[in-house]
Amino acid sequence: MRSFIKEILQKNYGENYKNIYDKSDVIRYLDNKTGAIEGNSKTRRSLGNIYAIYSILNAYIEDGFYNEKEKYKKFDGFEYTRLWNFCRSQYGGSKLQNHSLNNRANTEFLNKNATDKSKELIIINGSKYLIHIDYIYIGDLDISKTIIEIIVKYVNLLKEKDTKLEKDLDELITLKNIKEKKNKVLGLLEEKTEARIFEIISFAVLKNYYKNQSIFIGKKLTAIHKENLILYKTGRTNANDGGIDFVMKPLGKFFQVTEVNNYDKYLLDIDKVMHFPITFVVKTTQTKENVYKELDNYINSKSGGMEVIIERYKKSIEDIITINELKKYLLLLSEKDVDSMIEDIHLYYKLELNIEEDEDQ
Repeated sequence: MRSFIKEILQKNYGENYKNIYDKSDVIRYLDNKTGAIEGNSKTRRSLGNIYAIYSILNAYIEDGFYNEKEKYKKFDGFEYTRLWNFCRSQYGGSKLQNHSLNNRANTEFLNKNATDKSKELIIINGSKYLIHIDYIYIGDLDISKTIIEIIVKYVNLLKEKDTKLEKDLDELITLKNIKEKKNKVLGLLEEKTEARIFEIISFAVLKNYYKNQSIFIGKKLTAIHKENLILYKTGRTNANDGGIDFVMKPLGKFFQVTEVNNYDKYLLDIDKVMHFPITFVVKTTQTKENVYKELDNYINSKSGGMEVIIERYKKSIEDIITINELKKYLLLLSEKDVDSMIEDIHLYYKLELNIEEDEDQ
């Protein structure tokens, strides 16, 4: 149980807090979904599903359904437009592409947390939506306000993290000394760094490290020319990109950002791109040799000793880049490259976290 959820439950329910947690599928679902606030978690923000729940419960409170069980049983739902506008008005909600009311939240909830798989979290009634009453009440206790409090606290904690990073980036711009700039970015390359922020910083480091490297390429021997390596980010970190976070031109190398705590995810990423070789950028301070060894052992275990499976996956691992390599590459950058790296971090941070530039910039 995450510390902030435990604090809220203890404040509202005293010694009975653990019983409330165990009996509420929704609170346990939110516990799983709020991993982005924990430093060493792989979990992305995934605010769409959280805001779907928030929008319905906010309307539930506003329209006087709190502790009105019989009244709510006769209710047919809240209009889609009202709920969608609420979601879009929340922090980070302005760029939500799909409303999670339409099955996404239900599907994930039923797969991961529902005690009764036949009981959907969100009831869809045409263009109206409401949360199943059994997820709002524990016996005769209405826990809707507690669920809202958990969501609001989570969003506020995200804001605090974002504000701190924004201040760090603003400070980066004002620094004049290259050593100070490098040290500031080195401090952001940690295992506890949030997943999406790590992805942005690792991209900026790698892009500016590779851009001064070149290869000779051509369609025929008499037309060979020199071409610099260019790294592209395929989209926002929560995009459904088929297992590719960065792509390098002209080599066509694939890069996937991940962590060491779920090697099954590595194999899934390899499967997604039909076993095309991938360079894994790993959020760990372990040595790349150790990651290789652990991954090698995992593949051997999963394969059941079948060589065709072992060879398929091992050939698909082109390279491993850990925090250690990223820091080494960063220290090799020139002052001009460091400034370019900082600009890239700023750009993708603002795109990722929905922070828009001032109109006069």
